[in-house]
Amino acid sequence: MADIAAATVMKLRKMSGQGMMDCKQALTESAGDLDKAMDILRKKGLATLAKRAERETSEGLVISEASADGKTVALATLCCETDFVAKSDDFVAAAEKLGHYCLACRADSGADVLAQTELNGKKFSDVVTETVSKTGEKMQIGDYARFKLSGPGLIAVYIHFNHKVGTMVQIETSDDKVAANASVKTAANDIAMHITATKPLALDKDGIDAQTIEKEKAIYAEQVKNKPANIVDKIVEGKMKKFYTENCLLEQPFVKDDSKTVAQMLAEAAKAAGGTAKISKFARFEVG
Repeated sequence: MADIAAATVMKLRKMSGQGMMDCKQALTESAGDLDKAMDILRKKGLATLAKRAERETSEGLVISEASADGKTVALATLCCETDFVAKSDDFVAAAEKLGHYCLACRADSGADVLAQTELNGKKFSDVVTETVSKTGEKMQIGDYARFKLSGPGLIAVYIHFNHKVGTMVQIETSDDKVAANASVKTAANDIAMHITATKPLALDKDGIDAQTIEKEKAIYAEQVKNKPANIVDKIVEGKMKKFYTENCLLEQPFVKDDSKTVAQMLAEAAKAAGGTAKISKFARFEVG
C-alpha cells in the first residue's frame, strides 16, 4: 500500500472539496496519482447517482441570476432528497453555480440542455456529480426558464424567504423611461410576489389548454345536471367566468388591493409614469 503524504491528501481535498478520509482512500487506490484520484472521486458521485436514481428529490432551492444590464434573467430549481442537504454549504454552492450556467446556456428552457452547458471546461452535470459524491444524495435540476428583453421593459423576480418557491415576470413598456420609473418597478415586484402567492395557471384564458377548459366545464355541468338545459349553460358560463378570474393572472384581483385586477394595477402605474406597460409572460417554480 502506497504511503500517501498528508500534503498530497490536503491538495486533493482542496481540488475536490471532498472529505479527508475520502481523499486519502482515493489516493491510496490510485497509488498517489492526483488525476486518477479525482476520477475515483467522480466515479463515486456517479455511483451514488445511479444507486439513488429512483429516490424522490422533493427538497432543494429556487435560484435566480440576472445579466449585468438586467435584460436577461433566469429562474431555476436545484433539487435534492432532504432539507438537511438543501441547507448544506456544498448544495448551496452548487445552486449558486447553477445561476451562472443558466446565463451561459444556449437554450431558454430545458433542464437537460442546462445540465450539459459548459463553463470553464466543466459541464453542470459534472458539478452535480461532484456535489453528490460529497452529500451522498441524489441531486438534479428541476425547472429552468430564461427571459430576455428585446425592447423597453423590465423583468422582476420574487423568491420566497424559504427559497422553495419563486417567480419571474416579464413586463414590456412603451419606453425606457416607464421601465425605469420607481412606481412601475414596485408594481412589477408586487406582481411577482402576487404570482408566487396565487399560482395562476396562465396569463389569460387563451393560455389555458383546451383540455383543462373542457374538464372544468364538464365538472360544472355535472353539478347542475338536473336543471333545464338553458339554465345549465348559463350556470356553466358563470362558473367558467369565475374560473378565469381565479386562474388567469391578468384577471385576478390584485392581492394588495382586490378592488382592481393585476392588469389594471399595472396600467395605472404605467399611466402615472407617462406611458403603457403590459405583462408578456411569467414563470413560477416551486420545490416539492
